[in-house]
Amino acid sequence: MTDSSRKILILGVGNILYADEGVGVRAVERLLETYDFSDNVTLMDGGNLGMRLMQPLMDSDYCIVLDAVLGGDQPGTIYRFTGDDLRKSLAFKDSMHQSDLVDTLIYCELVGKRPETVVIGMEPYDFKNMSIELTDIVADRLPAMLDIALKELAEAGGIATPKA
Repeated sequence: MTDSSRKILILGVGNILYADEGVGVRAVERLLETYDFSDNVTLMDGGNLGMRLMQPLMDSDYCIVLDAVLGGDQPGTIYRFTGDDLRKSLAFKDSMHQSDLVDTLIYCELVGKRPETVVIGMEPYDFKNMSIELTDIVADRLPAMLDIALKELAEAGGIATPKA
């Protein structure tokens, strides 16, 4: 399979009602506002869909998950997890709400169609108070998170073109 025929899913997850917990969804929104994507790329607001993400995941060959991650570093710190690190981070609930996502990926694997997956996560500042806005710390780091996601996309064979 050539890189250009690889089906790539950029999946933003999180709860936008709890400030920085929604950073993954906000990242996908920003990408959709500012870029056009090649036909092999799908962007999706996965919210808190959990098991309902199984079909979009199985329809993909490569998945870039954008999320808030509790890694213990300073707010705004950006993490990248793949392979065994991905399993470990999700299994130990370093991702704020992804216990369902690790189960979903396991079920995808059981039916024989688990996409290669990378998580690009950011340490939140506030994820307990209700607010539909990201905190300034996280909002200021969002462009850096997007840059990393776009590099992952390019390496996977997707193309993002800035909108005019």
